[in-house]
Amino acid sequence: MQTSRSRTAGKTQLTYVFDAYCGWCFGFGPALTEFVRRNADSVDVSVVSGGLFTGERVAPMSSAPYLKAANAAIAAQTGAVFGDGYSQLVSDGRFVMDSTDAAIGLAALRAQDPTRALDVAEAMQIAFYRDGHSLSDPETYRAIAKSLGLDPSAAMSSLFTTASKDAARADFVRARTLGATSFPTLLFHGSDGSVVKFGSPTSTAADLTRDLNTCVRAYAVA
Repeated sequence: MQTSRSRTAGKTQLTYVFDAYCGWCFGFGPALTEFVRRNADSVDVSVVSGGLFTGERVAPMSSAPYLKAANAAIAAQTGAVFGDGYSQLVSDGRFVMDSTDAAIGLAALRAQDPTRALDVAEAMQIAFYRDGHSLSDPETYRAIAKSLGLDPSAAMSSLFTTASKDAARADFVRARTLGATSFPTLLFHGSDGSVVKFGSPTSTAADLTRDLNTCVRAYAVA
């Protein structure tokens, strides 16, 4: 099952474990995107949904009173700007964040072009954290597909299919297997089987490049 950017021989393999409903991932996104752009010739990045709000954690925003304080910290430490659409959802409190639906949506769009997985992840977070669009709404994925030059009709037809649901479940399993217990988590894979976490939610693109180079020097590259 393809869940990531296409693997390229000779490139360093990384895995980004995120959740579309994770505010720290939203804050981290621009730095990660810039890091990948700067290192595009030497890295391949897999994008995996971690499953932050699943099971009993799927509940209205009103059940998470910490959100406003957390968002203020994210904005202060990363420069993230939360949009009016999202802020209205927080104030209203009735919106339900369901990470399974978001993981299915990522899987459906990722399947069209695995090399655009990080673009899809970023677009999903902008749709939610800037515009306040639900990641359980198929129309959100139609709009994202159109904005990224993907096929909106194919996106709609592949949502909530068995294949997309299976891919979402496989993401959650892979996240646990990799030991990702918080998000965002960025992982370096060495050819010796080593898996090393590097960077932090507040890292800049320059920080990530420095940390990547440290990993490359310390471990065999996959």
